[in-house]
Amino acid sequence: MDLIPDPRRAWPAQPGAGVFPLDGETVIEAQPGTEGVARWFRTAVGTATGLPFADDAGVVGAEDNRIVLGISPDITRELGPEGYRISVDAEAIRIEGGAAAGVFWGAQTVRQLLGPDAYRRAPLDPAREWSVPMTLIEDAPRFGWRGLMLDVSRHFMPKDGVLRYLDLLAAHKLNVFHFHLTDDQGWRVEIKKHPRLTEVGSWRSRTKWGHRASELWEEKPHGGYYTQDDIREIVAYAAERHITVVPEIDIPGHSQAAIAAYPELGNTDVIDTTSLTVWDTWGVTANVLAPTDNTLRFYEDVFEELLTLFPSTFIHVGGDECVKDQWKESPAAQARIAELGLADEDGLQSWFIRHFDRWLAERGRRLIGWDEILEGGLAPGAAVSSWRGYAGGIAAAKAGHDVVMCPEQQVYLDHRQAAGDDEPMPIGYVRTLEDVYRFEPLPPELTEEEAAHVLGTQANVWTEVMHDSSRVDYQVFPRLAAFAEVAWSDLPAPAERDFADFEQRMTEHYRRLDALGVEYRPPGGPLPWQRRPAPNGDNASLGRPIEGAPPNV
Repeated sequence: MDLIPDPRRAWPAQPGAGVFPLDGETVIEAQPGTEGVARWFRTAVGTATGLPFADDAGVVGAEDNRIVLGISPDITRELGPEGYRISVDAEAIRIEGGAAAGVFWGAQTVRQLLGPDAYRRAPLDPAREWSVPMTLIEDAPRFGWRGLMLDVSRHFMPKDGVLRYLDLLAAHKLNVFHFHLTDDQGWRVEIKKHPRLTEVGSWRSRTKWGHRASELWEEKPHGGYYTQDDIREIVAYAAERHITVVPEIDIPGHSQAAIAAYPELGNTDVIDTTSLTVWDTWGVTANVLAPTDNTLRFYEDVFEELLTLFPSTFIHVGGDECVKDQWKESPAAQARIAELGLADEDGLQSWFIRHFDRWLAERGRRLIGWDEILEGGLAPGAAVSSWRGYAGGIAAAKAGHDVVMCPEQQVYLDHRQAAGDDEPMPIGYVRTLEDVYRFEPLPPELTEEEAAHVLGTQANVWTEVMHDSSRVDYQVFPRLAAFAEVAWSDLPAPAERDFADFEQRMTEHYRRLDALGVEYRPPGGPLPWQRRPAPNGDNASLGRPIEGAPPNV
């Protein structure tokens, strides 16, 4: 059936089973709690097929021509809330889930069974006959956190592009969208109490083209931001697709855009913060937040507004790559270290993170941050995104903290996909489709009890060298399909995984991606317009390739 992710069990409904035809008379019976799934099915699949999929209420004679959506306590017990069972026979397509989310994932599988044209936005042939094979499928995810992080700070993605990516996540049964909203190069979310964050902080005067060592620049302003209504729309759109949006506001490092907007947030006793602008290059800047009460109150204002926009239990606070040179030179920072009885600047960062951990916990939320938040000690309720390798996640899980595994060496999709010179702006290690397929989120060093702290896994997309959605597509796909199977399916050990079978199923999946308009990297390498310009070309740019196999750290 060429399904991706691969389901736990799938078999014909009976020997020699045929197909269940869909036509203009096919109705949807949406049992309590599944009305949203029915609405999505009519919108997405109805648009592609041209079929109305009317509500079954009052329809006479449709007993043997219906799609039945229901929530089953048995499925909840056996497969969990995101599990589902599909049963297709001569009378109906039945999709039962442990909760509405499970029904939705089952509906995504039915869409795959209809064929690639079910992913289009209009029917190719109004007279076409549609059908689903008579089959039985039982399925459930391996991990509860199956995520994609998208950086919209380095290169802004307009709202419609974000909504499109939510559809792409849903099509791959991914359920967390980590929204990286702020960094040195741009602040992307409206905060009404502090309007200069977007008036000043959302635009930079120019942009480095390629790696930070490149001498090329794009000499035009770049930026944009999401209004609070935009955010509400994004969150609601995600919720209809059973995706949780986890916002990230980066503190105390990666904050130059905020300091450019409000210079008092920086270390004013070390540098003239009024001279700072939104950063126009890549890398790690020394301009970090000052550890003052004013800074804490300012970001409490930011998070206060954020909590009204994002219902997610988890709020990401960044916490990575906080260069502490200014704190070492700052009399005010050193006085704060002495006042708090801290050992050093690592302790100061820990104090900063712990403050917001308590603040969020008091409001029923949980802090999550990159694995640097372990340095100097971590508050008991905080969770960790393990990005520098497995080590941070292992340490956090052993200490009783929840973990999301997203090691740079394995699932940073900004890393190049092949070693050839044709790869556009090559960054990092070579991570092929097969490499991602053999990624294992659970380190063998963890006991069963410790492994229970691994909430799941996430692929990360940093957009320094991704100037538009076409370039993002190229880096993300097809590798996100492999990642989705790793996150969802109960696969064997990495060396034992049947990559040949996955490649065969991808043949059909490429057709789905084509129908969705995804500009993925083809299996044979980049197309002519996707290739890196020749070294002497006008648009050539320096990359940052790293040779050899990535370390398992």
